[in-house]
Amino acid sequence: MTGFGRAEKNAGDKTFLVDIKSLNGKQFELQLKLPAFLKPFEFDIRRILSEKLSRGSVDCMISLKDTGSAKPVSINTDLAKAYYKPLAELSAALNLDASHILSTLVKMPEVITPSSDTLTDSDWQEFQQILETAIGNLNKHRLDEGKSLEEDLLVRINNIIKLQEEVIRLEPLRQQKIREGITRLLEENVGKENYDGNRLEQELIYYIEKIDISEEQVRLKNHCDYFKTLLAENEESKGKKLSFILQEIGREINTTGSKAYDSTIQKCVVLMKDELEKAKEQVLNVL
Repeated sequence: MTGFGRAEKNAGDKTFLVDIKSLNGKQFELQLKLPAFLKPFEFDIRRILSEKLSRGSVDCMISLKDTGSAKPVSINTDLAKAYYKPLAELSAALNLDASHILSTLVKMPEVITPSSDTLTDSDWQEFQQILETAIGNLNKHRLDEGKSLEEDLLVRINNIIKLQEEVIRLEPLRQQKIREGITRLLEENVGKENYDGNRLEQELIYYIEKIDISEEQVRLKNHCDYFKTLLAENEESKGKKLSFILQEIGREINTTGSKAYDSTIQKCVVLMKDELEKAKEQVLNVL
């Protein structure tokens, strides 16, 4: 979701500069700064930005560049008076010369504004093109960043798949170690001749089935494959879907860890969790 776009162009007798910056965000949040004469078009500008950018914390600043042509101006006397009192008090508190307050007042926002600044319908149409150019530049920046994110996410998911394959390889060895461990424990504490071998086999089968992780491994592999498939699709705004899939991947990893009862498999689970957390951090950047 991170990106920056800029566009500068003439619209009628005005030269507009549009800067748009986007950061990560779960929803669309907009901070918009624009000249006073564009206020009638504020809702249209917000709608365009929302439709084109979808998600993220967006900061858009629209400014009017000085074209060098002289225009009538109006002075907002009431606003100037409102600025004057706190400036005079600050000047007195700092023992500064108050004779320069006027030069400061005329530079304050909205004190002096061009009185003839209006936007005709044709100017508005031209301005929309400027705005959409800036949005297009931002989205191009997002796409460039997205390629790097895609590569990193694929690395994380492929690492999880490799570790999951190692877990599958270790699974038969784990069952054998459990069987040998219980048998040895009985022989040491009860004696080899003092327990029922058939009953032991029944209990072992029940116990091993209870901690079996084969279903979790099948679901984990399916989730990882689906994640890679969705990542490769050209669908817009799939960040939330990818995040949901990562939650399911995490659920299967956690269940594997709780059933493992094997130090080697637990190490694989820890490494998978590490890769998963890195993927979760990165997927927050995806629209």
